[in-house]
Order: sequence, then structure tokens, then C-alpha cells
Amino acid sequence: MRLGRLGQELLLVSLGALVVSGLMNWPALADPAHTIPADLGDPLLQSWQVSWDAHALLTDPLHFWDSNTFYPERLTLAYSDALVGYTPVGLLGSGAAATLVHYNILFWLTFALGSVGAYALARQLGSRVPGALVAGLAFAYAPWKLGQAGHLHVLSSGGIPLALAMLARGYGYTLRGGYQPDRVRPGWIVAGWLVAAWQVMLGFSIGLPFAYVLLVACLVAVVWWLVKRPPLPKSLIFCTLGGGLVFAAVGAMMARPYLQVATQYPQAKRSVADLQLFSPPPWGFVTAPETSTFWGPATKSLGSTLTAPAEMALFPGLVLIVLALLGAGYSVWSGRQRAWLGVGVLVSVVLCMGTTVFGGRFTYLPLLALPGWDGLRTPGRLILWTTLLLGLLAAGFLTHVQDRLEARAPRPGSDLSWRALALLLPALLVLGEGANTLAHPSPEPPPAALANAASPVLVLPSDSWWDSRTMWWTTNGFPQVANGSSGFTPPSTDAIRKVAQSFPDRASVAHLRQAGIRTVILMPDSTYGTPWEHAAEKPVNGLGVTREVDGRAVIYQIGRG
Repeated sequence: MRLGRLGQELLLVSLGALVVSGLMNWPALADPAHTIPADLGDPLLQSWQVSWDAHALLTDPLHFWDSNTFYPERLTLAYSDALVGYTPVGLLGSGAAATLVHYNILFWLTFALGSVGAYALARQLGSRVPGALVAGLAFAYAPWKLGQAGHLHVLSSGGIPLALAMLARGYGYTLRGGYQPDRVRPGWIVAGWLVAAWQVMLGFSIGLPFAYVLLVACLVAVVWWLVKRPPLPKSLIFCTLGGGLVFAAVGAMMARPYLQVATQYPQAKRSVADLQLFSPPPWGFVTAPETSTFWGPATKSLGSTLTAPAEMALFPGLVLIVLALLGAGYSVWSGRQRAWLGVGVLVSVVLCMGTTVFGGRFTYLPLLALPGWDGLRTPGRLILWTTLLLGLLAAGFLTHVQDRLEARAPRPGSDLSWRALALLLPALLVLGEGANTLAHPSPEPPPAALANAASPVLVLPSDSWWDSRTMWWTTNGFPQVANGSSGFTPPSTDAIRKVAQSFPDRASVAHLRQAGIRTVILMPDSTYGTPWEHAAEKPVNGLGVTREVDGRAVIYQIGRG
């Protein structure tokens, strides 16, 4: 089968994106079965999520959301973004080592998809290749993304610009040509809505704002049609309705367990205090994460003033900002289009700041009235929209420069090699600003005792940090455990952790036994500085508990009393 010009370009760009992501994130591919990017907290939790999604789909799809963690609670997968869209990857092998491989591959692919998606959007809107490359690389490798390196659900944003590019192509729309009925492509409309639905299946942290952006875009399109009354092909109407219904159905299916959790535990909703904790100050936009090779050291003093650096260091990159500012004045986009892009940048920046501007009363807090928005606590993640819009402004400027350079050439093709190289330089500079010093630690392998223990099990130490490790350990067989880590902790888990701090003693054993816990596994090598530092030395006489040592684990059989 021969590829057309568009297919050839997409193939080359996709292959290039994979290579670039591999070079930028080489440690993730060097030893994928034994290391994980960033740290041993959220990445291990999310690696468990991908594996649980696949395990539940194969073994008990009717209880997909009732994971093996947070015993005895239900719908526990809905305590965090569930990454359901990655379930097919989780089907490729099982066990702790395979889970790490899944995660590292996804980590590699998210950057590649981000660059391809933003590139495709810029090209569809009318940018030429050099400008689209800047938009794509900036969206994928902006310095602020390094602060989110441990949050796969945030890194996985490439479906947003890709879906927008597909929809724009399907509707025959470009910034340079507007709506062109003869260029309507129904297949691309369907594909765009399907990709948008897949993006929402990765989680609501970035999927929910995306859904509202699509809703606003649809309303604007309806108003525009009512005013202009252009001809609409029937295929466009049918594909829009069908794709929109699929998107809505997927969103409703995903939202149902989260709404049930929010109803059962109102404390799962984010308060204004939560927003204040994660709302960045203005200098957050010129602060890069410490793991940024070039900008981390330069902005370290600013970063030390941020209360939540990972969520507040929002620097999109100096090269991108300069190109976008130039694009505000010189561009192939019209003055009105540039104005709207500029307004979008300003609005997204203000929203990123959460409660920092006027306490959020006139900016961010009104959004809490939108269904589902009160589940979001990190407004700074809206910086992805700022980055995307800055990329489009930059692409407009570079396309303008390329058009002018070619118009001045004395004859077609003459002396354009240096010009082409010069136009590629901004993309290389943008990519260079994304260089990183991310850690890729090796997690402690699962204890053999856990897979064979009588469940439900409690693994000690237990808190939000250690339980991410325990969740990953359970991917060897998925035993039921009382441990769990997420952005929300149910009261039952808090109670178990609190009483277990004195384990083993009469009160803790009685509480755990009443809660249904049958086995406690203590990991002495991990207890330094925790309440369980000397737990292995405590006697169990008279507690109705048996104790044995299995490798590096101490196993307590509590039974049912």
C-alpha cells in the first residue's frame, strides 16, 4: 500500500518522535524491568494501576473498580486517575517486572505522542514544518513537564492536541483558510472523537478540562453556524452526533465510580484550602524543576520559595516564550486570530494560578460550580494549555519567516539549505531546554511471602509513600491488602494505620482481626525512623498470633480470632 503525502509525513514525524523521546529518556529504556522514572512514589502506584486494569478486565470485569487495595473498601480504583486507556499495554505480560516494563514503555511513548499531537495540530491549522516542530517539541518537552515526571496521568496529554488536529481536519478547518465544506472528512471526525474519548479514559485531572474545552468549542461552532449559515454536509452532522455521543457515553461511564466515591466520602472533594496549597505564585512561571538540566540550577533560588515545587514550577521555556512574543506581532495568523490566541494564553495563565489572583473569587473558584471540577486540586496543570497556545503563536511566527525567506529567494530552490537549517534551529533549542537529570531508581523487589500469604494482608510500614511500593508488589498475584495510596485516603485506612503503629500488641491485633486482616507482613529493613522500627523485637506471647521469618520479611498470622 502506497502512502500519500500526508501519510508519509505522519510516518516520518512519528518515527522521529519515537527516536527523540528515546534519546531524551534513554534511562527509561536502558533497564526497563528494574528501574522506574522520577521516584518510588506515584510512578509505582501508577504502574500498579495499569496492571490492575488489565488483571481486572481478564478476571472480573464486573468488579473492575473494586481493586485489591484499601481493603475493605469498594471502588478503590476510583480514588485516583485510573489510566484505563492504557489497559491494552497491561495485557502484555504480568508480574512486578513486567509492570515496570509497561510503565517505562508508556513513559517513553507519552513524550512521543505529545510531540506528534501538537505537531499535527499546528500543521492542520496552517503552520509549515519548522513551526510545527517547535509547537510539537515545546508541548512534549517544556521544562515544567519535568516536575510532573512522576505523574503519568499528567504526562499523558498527547491525545488532546491529536484529537483537536483530527477534528479540525475532519471539519475542514484551518486558521489560514477557515471552514471549507469541500474539505470535510467524516472519517477524521469520528477518529477525533474516539481519540478524545480515549484521552478522558486516562483520567480526569487533565481529561475534565479538555472535555469542557470541547464543550465550549461546540457551543462556539453552533453560534457561528447560526450566524453564518454555511452549508453542512449530512455526513458531518451524523459523524458529529455519533462521535459526540460516544465521547459522552465514555465520559459518563468513567465518571460514575468517581461520583459514587464523592457521594460516599464528601471529603474526597477538594476544598479551597487544598487549592491554596497548590496555587503557584507569579514567579512560578519563570521557575523550572530542579531536574531541568539548564534551567533547574538557574532558577533554584526561586524554586526554594515554592511550597509545592512539582506543581508550581511552570516554566514553559525561554525559547518558546520569545518565539510566541514575536508571533504576537509577526505571523501568518490574522490579527484577530493572534488576539484570540493571546487571550487564551492570558486566561490559562490566570487559571493556572488558582487562588493566587484575587483569591480566585473571580477566576478559578467559579469553576468549582462545574460538575466534577471540585475533584481537581492542582490548577497549575492547566499550564499544558498555555504551552499549546504559545506553541501555536510560535508556529505562526516561524511560518511567516519561512514564507518571507522563500519569497526573497532569487529562484526556486536556490541557496535555501542554510535557510532550512536556520529554521530548524529554534526546534533544536526548544528540545535542548527539555534536557533532564531525572533519577531512575530501582525499587526493592516484592517479598515472596506476600504472594503466598493468607489475605487480606497488611504490609508494614504503611503510609501514603510506602503503600505505593506495596501496591506495586501486589502485581505478583494481586492479593487483597489493606494498604493503598492515592490523593484520597478513606477513614478505614486511616484507622488501620493509626492502630497498627503499636503492632504487635493486644489492641492492634484485636482491631486488625476485627477488620478482617489475616496476615501482617513486616519489612524490618524499611522500618528505620518509623513507628515499626523495633516491632520485630516485640513478643507475641498471648496474642493468638504466630510469627515466622521468610527471607527479609517477618510474617504474622493473625487468623480470625
